[in-house]
Amino acid sequence: MSHAKPEPLAERISRELAARIISGRIAAGTRLRQDHIAEEFEASHVPVREAFRRLESHGLVESEPRRGVRVCGFSSDDVREVAEMRATLEVLALRRAAPHLTKALLDEAEAATRAGDSARDVRGWETANRRFHRLILTPCGMPRLLRTIDDLHMASARFLFSGWRSEWETPTDRDHRAILAALRGGDVDGACALLAQHILWMGQEPTRHARASNCQQPASPDPPARRRP
Repeated sequence: MSHAKPEPLAERISRELAARIISGRIAAGTRLRQDHIAEEFEASHVPVREAFRRLESHGLVESEPRRGVRVCGFSSDDVREVAEMRATLEVLALRRAAPHLTKALLDEAEAATRAGDSARDVRGWETANRRFHRLILTPCGMPRLLRTIDDLHMASARFLFSGWRSEWETPTDRDHRAILAALRGGDVDGACALLAQHILWMGQEPTRHARASNCQQPASPDPPARRRP
């Protein structure tokens, strides 16, 4: 009988802290105290330092000499950069994945889109949206590329949550349906063009009220009446 390996403590700490940062529970500019984190998770400082390194690799915190670790903010330039990187890398992944996308996978992606359409809040929508993208990209068989895309989705989620904390209007995602229609019809070039346009929309009208970050206040994406990548 096989048993799943327990999650390493450093991974659990970094996962929990990342969720708090992305959701906004830990605000930009907040200093993360190693001793406080260690006490909360009943851990030594070793896994906490490893968790901080993981968070830094994801761009969520930065280490400052003699001042410890603090949560990074982001600017409108960051929003654009992430959108452009996602568009480029997800198109690459989709081209490699397209020959391996079965009807069953495309049906799952369509179900994820329907789940997003009926989401009751921004977190539910983001979960469904991320599932859609993962389903159509994972068959590319390029694990390093997929890990990078996952990191970019993490950043996108943070931008999204920072701007939509109070009100939520569920968008109808016509882009997802158009991408699926192109894939079902064998039009890979069309699907890739739609995917790139879909993602780049996020960076085209970045946050007029954003403040340049370097760990300052986060930017605020546009109101939720628009489609989101």
